[in-house]
Amino acid sequence: MDYIIGFFNNCIKAPMSYTSIKYFALVFLAVIFYYIFPRKHRWLILLLVSGLFYYAISGSRKQLLVFGLAVLACYGMGLLLAKKQESSIEVRCILLWAGIVISAGPLILSKLGDFVSLTVLHREEINWIIPIGLSFYSLQMVSYLVDIHKGKIKPEKNPLKFGLYISFFPIIIQGPISRFGQLGKALFTGHRYKTENIINGVQGILWGLFLKLMIADKAAVIANRIFDGYQNYAGFFILLAGILYTLQLYTDFLSCVTISQGVARLFGVKVRDNFARPLLATSIRDFWRRWHISLSEWLRDYIYFPLGGSRKGKARKCFNLLATFTVSGLWHGQGWKFLVWGWYHAVCQIIGDLTQKPKERLCAAVSMPEGSRIRKVVQVIVTFFLCMIGWIFFRAGSLGAGLSMLRAMVTHFNPWILFDGSLYRLGLSQKEWGVLLVSILFLILVELLQERGVKVRAWINRQNLLIRWTIYFTVIWSIWIFGTYGFGFEAKDFIYGGF
Repeated sequence: MDYIIGFFNNCIKAPMSYTSIKYFALVFLAVIFYYIFPRKHRWLILLLVSGLFYYAISGSRKQLLVFGLAVLACYGMGLLLAKKQESSIEVRCILLWAGIVISAGPLILSKLGDFVSLTVLHREEINWIIPIGLSFYSLQMVSYLVDIHKGKIKPEKNPLKFGLYISFFPIIIQGPISRFGQLGKALFTGHRYKTENIINGVQGILWGLFLKLMIADKAAVIANRIFDGYQNYAGFFILLAGILYTLQLYTDFLSCVTISQGVARLFGVKVRDNFARPLLATSIRDFWRRWHISLSEWLRDYIYFPLGGSRKGKARKCFNLLATFTVSGLWHGQGWKFLVWGWYHAVCQIIGDLTQKPKERLCAAVSMPEGSRIRKVVQVIVTFFLCMIGWIFFRAGSLGAGLSMLRAMVTHFNPWILFDGSLYRLGLSQKEWGVLLVSILFLILVELLQERGVKVRAWINRQNLLIRWTIYFTVIWSIWIFGTYGFGFEAKDFIYGGF
């Protein structure tokens, strides 16, 4: 009993996050009041809860002030852009760029300012006032203004509704980065209560908690131990850290998005998918069609295409890819390691395009025709390895640390560490390793089924009541017993919340 009381006291004192008791209590109350309120005004409940959530997670009133001013400025510039639709192209472009600078200015200033401070001046990071979710809502604001400028959407005239679009609480921290045309109407429409939405929402939340507590946070124990003390490890230790960090980052981000989708679905709001099984990608280009889809599409539509895309020759296409991934690298963080990570992915795509014909001849020579299963397996393994190399740079403490880790990985051969008990001295017991491996295999099985067109949730919904609830209780029991959670433990923050 003391254990249980202590556990819940610890949860109550913990800060609000997407895995906290406080957060789900807020969601529970919000759902009740949402369906009690008249349909026409239900969006006000979402606005109120979004405001309470943002206030709870903000570090200071200054962050709230900066966020509020950015929302009001973008709202005003949207109305002004629409009003000047009949003006000359020069005037509209000036207004658009002014709006972009106002909306994305804090993001650009913080990213470039810290990059210059850290890498050029070799000083500490500047103490910027950075509102929570800045990297995500800034891109939403930019897309909103650009789409008004192009005539794709009409501006929202109600400032409170616009504020809800920017601050919608399930997605404010880690996205997905939603377009106004995709999300606006769904937020402002009062949805009727449907049991289907509640069921699908709870299923999404449970799957997200499984990914977070059964895979991401367990893999983080090993990855953090090796990355933070990389000087003491080599060979297969580094390879293992790279593999586990790749899985950690994916399941951590996917879990947050899945929980966000589940919570939004409780209110009848459908949030777009942000992943399409990137672990099964067959090339780096295919990986970016599947990974962080909302960011990939944003970079494509607002950076790559405006630069000319692939329409102006191979040389210009290579430049446009490098420019686009430079922006992606800077968006993710400060320091050379993020720029090198972005350039690495651009170069991998460029090399992939330039070597397409030689690869086809090689595959034909070794009897791996297009569409064969063995060829796809090889492509998936190679792509996973290439992405893992990039993630080592991404996670390492610096560019130099990442290079040292790669050097240590390829210059030492020690596969026996997988069998001599060395892995059990990295932070997880033998049983915890077993839980992690079984959970990873279960994830792979689910993704393979989804890749073949099997809708797992739809299959569950078709089963009778006894089977459905057996599945639900099994998942809840597994997370509660085997998940990396318990008294004195606080679930780790979601990784992409730091970007």
